[in-house]
Amino acid sequence: MASYEVTLLFVGLAIMGAVALPRVLSDKPMSFPLVYVIVGFVLFALPLETTPPDPIEQVLVAEHLTELVVIVALMGAGLKIDRPFDPRGWSTTWRLLLIAMPITILVTAVLGVTVLGTLTATAILLGAIVAPTDPVLASDVQATPPTEEVDEDVDATRQEGTIRFALTSEAGLNDGLAFPFTYLAIAVAAASGTSSLVWLADWALYELLYKIAAGTVIGYVSGRVFAWFIFGSPATTDLARVMAGAEALAATLISYAAAELMGGYGFIAVFVAALVLRNYEWDHDYYFDLHDFAVTTERLLMAAVLVLFGGAIAGGLLAPLTWTGALVGLVVVFVVRPVAGMIALLGSSVSMAERLVISAFGIRGIGSFYYLAYALNEASFQEIELLLAADELWAILGFVVLVSVVVHGISANYVMDALDRRRKGHEVTESAH
Repeated sequence: MASYEVTLLFVGLAIMGAVALPRVLSDKPMSFPLVYVIVGFVLFALPLETTPPDPIEQVLVAEHLTELVVIVALMGAGLKIDRPFDPRGWSTTWRLLLIAMPITILVTAVLGVTVLGTLTATAILLGAIVAPTDPVLASDVQATPPTEEVDEDVDATRQEGTIRFALTSEAGLNDGLAFPFTYLAIAVAAASGTSSLVWLADWALYELLYKIAAGTVIGYVSGRVFAWFIFGSPATTDLARVMAGAEALAATLISYAAAELMGGYGFIAVFVAALVLRNYEWDHDYYFDLHDFAVTTERLLMAAVLVLFGGAIAGGLLAPLTWTGALVGLVVVFVVRPVAGMIALLGSSVSMAERLVISAFGIRGIGSFYYLAYALNEASFQEIELLLAADELWAILGFVVLVSVVVHGISANYVMDALDRRRKGHEVTESAH
């Protein structure tokens, strides 16, 4: 069988799965991302004329494919958020971004140096790539589609629906905010053997401050322009109605590209653009079209990436994984992120049950693949230590994502349904009084 036909078969199965699996698995203790990984493993393990994907050899493909699915997911995540943007209502998000994520990066980096015996730059990179909550795989614990009567519509001070809002907003912003630490790892590797700290000032001013600010400003401007176009020029022809929602993809690509061309963080620009677009007309039905188009595109791309991930596992992605690497991966998923989340939420008005879920469901996924591929693709001979650790980093990250997909994927629906029933029960009790 020719490899071209086999590829078409894989693509067709992935698309069919993206359509069918959400219906079949809606009430089952199984997530369709996990099914995709299993299917990818089986397909590439079969004696067919296909070569399993190798993210180390095909690092540029891995970078751009994961990049595309993440930015589309960021647009979908932004369009789900029905809470107006204000510092007080977003306090949980700031806690997760400014406290939980740095703690996760720091502790993971320390584990890298002390347990794995890696060099400092490699340890920082490991911390940076496992820190972000993934906007793609976290869909089961994210906010529901826009313009519905969802948790985010309530008064933010009551903290109802905090879980879905917190994880959606965190996943939307931390992909961009983890980028400076990826660049920090590259900078540390390049500065090995030098005593000057000029590189640290350059990193702080450009990678940390300028790029975040530029991404935010360009995202805001892009969101305003697209909001004006979408809601100022309603679809009136059959052709325009057929293309309903496609503006979401256009806004994603344009805001991302514009930010990157201006030296800003495109991930931040896309999410900010989505938030601005969502805040423009709260009650407009067209948000359904925008959201659905973005989510459909995201799910198709996600299916492809996860099938390839399963294929990479079949091809030996996890072969370099050591017992200490596996131990560090388990500690990151089950100890570091949950504890960091609980520390971040100390003193907040979020209930203990919600704190536990928010802290435990920091799902690692496709965004982490992108960061590692990007860092390795950017590394040159000057950052040789990162390239030498590529096999080990991919193995540890692959293991972390696999564990997260299995554990969080199976438990997410049950946990969220239980908490939703608990909250609704409290509402009924309060109304009775």
